[in-house]
Amino acid sequence: MVSRRTVLTGAGVALGGGAAVAAGYRAWRDREPASPPTQDAQGRLLWRNWSGIEHAYPAMRLAPQNEEELADMLRAARTPIRPVGAGHSFTGLATTRGALLSLDRMKGLVADDASAVRATFWAGTRLSEVGPALAAIGQEMPNLPDINEQSLAGGVSTATHGTGLAFPALHARITSFRLMLANGEIKECSPTQNQEVFQAALVGLGAFGLITQIELQNDPLGRVLKRTWIASLDETLEQWPTLQAAHRNVEFYAVPFTGYAVIISHDPTDLPVRPRGPDEDADALMQLKQLRDWLGVAPALRRAVAHMAFDNQAPTEAVDEGWKLLSNERPVRFNEMEYHLPLEQQIPALREVVAAIERHRSDVFFPLEARVIRRDDAWLSPFFGRDCGSIAVHAYYKDDHRFLFDLIEPIFQRHGGRPHWGKLHSQSARGLADLYPRFADACALRRELDPEGRLLNEHLRRVFLDDGA
Repeated sequence: MVSRRTVLTGAGVALGGGAAVAAGYRAWRDREPASPPTQDAQGRLLWRNWSGIEHAYPAMRLAPQNEEELADMLRAARTPIRPVGAGHSFTGLATTRGALLSLDRMKGLVADDASAVRATFWAGTRLSEVGPALAAIGQEMPNLPDINEQSLAGGVSTATHGTGLAFPALHARITSFRLMLANGEIKECSPTQNQEVFQAALVGLGAFGLITQIELQNDPLGRVLKRTWIASLDETLEQWPTLQAAHRNVEFYAVPFTGYAVIISHDPTDLPVRPRGPDEDADALMQLKQLRDWLGVAPALRRAVAHMAFDNQAPTEAVDEGWKLLSNERPVRFNEMEYHLPLEQQIPALREVVAAIERHRSDVFFPLEARVIRRDDAWLSPFFGRDCGSIAVHAYYKDDHRFLFDLIEPIFQRHGGRPHWGKLHSQSARGLADLYPRFADACALRRELDPEGRLLNEHLRRVFLDDGA
């Protein structure tokens, strides 16, 4: 979408004789963050999440092949017991000094119902594996998150979502699941069986039990037209309600220090397949980083060079099955904070966030992602009882991300936002009780299902008990 030659040539001309200084600054900024030791004093091996921000030295690493093995392992495991999928959560959800439990060996399609357009999967199946498995039986998930490397259980347990006002988050397409409690007992959960457990543990953060199987309500397999285009950020903010109504799936990225937005839509189509080309998002992102590195101290020049790169860029289009187009490769690591706000508060909050970044944080170069999500009734869903607009703010993994808490989170909180459970936030039980109408009910049921707190680590004790102990 953005010409590397345009960006680099423009930046070089703008800097002139300061190029050597800027190059030295880039080298200093690009130092790799310090890594924790590969093992601790007891010889326990290091585990780190995808971005590298969280780590632990588990005493046990468990990988059952089936539910029988899982039940035996849970009964004998050191605590806290924490499930882990792909490690894409930015919070401390999976960290543990006890047992780190992976369901990667419990994956794949279990059964399908063609007449109801439903399919059951083992919970360890990655979202990237769900798409082709469903396509093979003529079904599809009509909405997917930006990244599809998460495990199915990890994605639904943290309220992972895509975009589109007609679509709820992933968990709201679940018709039933099997939940194994910390004592090895299985509960069949659906809207008609163990209904309260179903509503509480649907977005359960792995704190109520371990989901082992998930039945999904899907759609018949079809094709979508993916269209990507660049527009003025101000125009995009004004037209956002119209864009939501005009497209099945739509989102946009506000690019700070440029005045531009990148809009992406997906709509059903009967057009012949036109596969997407090579993924250029990572390359474009690194170009924005270079623009930051060279011109971060000169915001007017930074914006002018960005205009040289963004102006007159033609829209791009692709046609294919939705699972091939809705999610993207994200090889560039980052840390992220995302909040879900009442829909009418999304654009006012985004305007504040962009202004705050451009006023105080010239180091930020990642675009800000804006999406919309339909309401649902899961007790711990950020979308409980209201349609939401989400805003995601990213920080390059080598950069200081503390501004997300100091500068950005207060804006989200003022606008009534609820945090994405798998992304950075400072919320604890006291504040969460005010944000979630059924929070006290969920906490009471969690205590009933896991009275000894065997599934609670430090992060979850703060979320559910407010003690962080």
